[in-house]
Amino acid sequence: MNFVFDFGAVLFTWKPVDLMAQCFPQRAATPEAAAELAHAMFAHADWNGFDQGVLEMDVLIARTSERLDLDALVLRELVAHIDERLQPIPATVALLEQLHTLRSQHADMRLYYLSNMPRPYARALERRHAFLQWFDGGIFSSDVLHIKPHPEIYQLLQSRYALEPTHTLFIDDLLPNVLAAQGQGWHAVQFESAGQLQAHISAQFGYL
Repeated sequence: MNFVFDFGAVLFTWKPVDLMAQCFPQRAATPEAAAELAHAMFAHADWNGFDQGVLEMDVLIARTSERLDLDALVLRELVAHIDERLQPIPATVALLEQLHTLRSQHADMRLYYLSNMPRPYARALERRHAFLQWFDGGIFSSDVLHIKPHPEIYQLLQSRYALEPTHTLFIDDLLPNVLAAQGQGWHAVQFESAGQLQAHISAQFGYL
């Protein structure tokens, strides 16, 4: 069985609404305003281009600062250090460790990742977190110039590691990404918590 993990909001904390409230308190003075600003920044084509590896950080900052009328220096400080805010989620890392340990009993079990991640953040996570070595492989969007939920990135992971779709479970917090994986014939589950994921794996596949 192949288990394919997303990173943001699954293995690592990702709270864009909180980021906006902390960095731009006047513009994001209420939860609703913070959510609106977060959506305007992180759901925009420019951020997607940064995720995909086709837009450099400096260009992203300049465009976003002008488009949203945000202080460029504050925005640069935020964007340049987002990787430091991506902290491991202990419960999900513990679940990943359980699966890593179980591989000694199941010769066909493999662990992979498929994450939309700008190149600077991807390299920082690789340097900082030894548990990423538990993975048998994976793809960061910025390294291959493709991005979820576009089918090409799923197909690339599948072909690169010879994944059998019906023996692959994809785990992501965003429903469009989950639906895209299902469109490739994979099993897929929308992540809510480590407990929910563990229960799903146990009920559907008999592990854990």
